[in-house]
Amino acid sequence: MGHSLRGIFVEKNGALIIVDVQKAFDDKKWGERNNLNAEENISKILHLWREKGWTVIHIRHTSDNPNSLFHPNHKGFAIKEIVKPNNEEMIITKKVNSSFIGTNLEEFLRQNDLSTVVITGLTTPHCVSTTTRMSGNLGFVTYLISDATAAFGVKDQNGTYYDAETIHNISLATLHSEFAKIHTTEQLINEFIK
Repeated sequence: MGHSLRGIFVEKNGALIIVDVQKAFDDKKWGERNNLNAEENISKILHLWREKGWTVIHIRHTSDNPNSLFHPNHKGFAIKEIVKPNNEEMIITKKVNSSFIGTNLEEFLRQNDLSTVVITGLTTPHCVSTTTRMSGNLGFVTYLISDATAAFGVKDQNGTYYDAETIHNISLATLHSEFAKIHTTEQLINEFIK
């Protein structure tokens, strides 16, 4: 059932995509968050990718609004230290939820014969979900790492509040099988790193 990760990565050099792990998400305005270990898990995966010499792509969200936490002049624009890019790693800046819109991400992946991607980052229902859906639609073999992403609680159009864990889990459920294969950090590491 499903693909084994081992054969794909040993032969194909899958790309790790780290979406919007920026200081802006530390702001209290977002409210309650689940999976406080997400950044630590992303860091573990990142270190393994670096050891293997595989492709790492950092996605960074930007806003033209000077009052936004994601404006380049705001401290929130910075990528968190725990996953700080090194000099060899690509940084792509985007203005919308999808990492593929208005960027050269698709072109870069195709030019470098990177048909498999592993997606991590913030936040599950927004930029991570949108990027994952588009990756699947564009035909990339897509893996989303469930404990290397996180969500915040949100209210719906009727004012009903849904806690962060519910939002996270439902977001993953809507992506599972249809757009991506969902794995934990441990599954990812055990399947093809060791």
